[in-house]
Amino acid sequence: MKAVIFDFGGVFTTSPVENFAVFERQHGLPARFIGGVIKNNHHANAWAQFERADISIEEFDGLFAKETKEAGFEISGKTLVSLLALTLRPEMVAALRRVKTAGYKTGCITNNLPQFDSTAILAETGKAAEAQEILSLFDHVIESSKAGVRKPERRIYEMMCEALDVAPGFCVFLDDLGINLKPARAMGMTTIKAPLGDVTPAIAELDALLDLT
Repeated sequence: MKAVIFDFGGVFTTSPVENFAVFERQHGLPARFIGGVIKNNHHANAWAQFERADISIEEFDGLFAKETKEAGFEISGKTLVSLLALTLRPEMVAALRRVKTAGYKTGCITNNLPQFDSTAILAETGKAAEAQEILSLFDHVIESSKAGVRKPERRIYEMMCEALDVAPGFCVFLDDLGINLKPARAMGMTTIKAPLGDVTPAIAELDALLDLT
């Protein structure tokens, strides 16, 4: 292996899925209702368009409300954005530092939103500056809202390999969503899934793979 590529939200931070679950319980919705809407037509729906910055927050607000209403319970896009505030996982930051110290190239591929990037999602917890510091540790960062392409579109993984000048077969990719791991695995990357709520198993797997323990 020559490079390790990380997702950001759900890997270096808590997952928005945890916030969605709280909202669903509070409103008597079926479990994973929000996730189901986001995954439906996942290359072209409102969420996908917003992550690529194809539409504005105002357009997303109405489109997502329409999609969720059709699914059975209306949730505006701005309400969804309010559920994205996250907190940092220092144990994964420590893992990133071990990877860098060992001499591996590092990259970050993150799906985020215009005006609500990886720094903004931590602003409410006072960790925006720390998030920026973490992002500065990577050799290269690709943000969907700035690149106009998002996971799980194959092109975003190709862009990272090109930027790091490493073939997919020499890369490890960590993400908390299986749908984002599949294209990377198909390209030849070694993939590691970060479990919801506890990234310790993923860190242990990474350490063992790279002999960092």
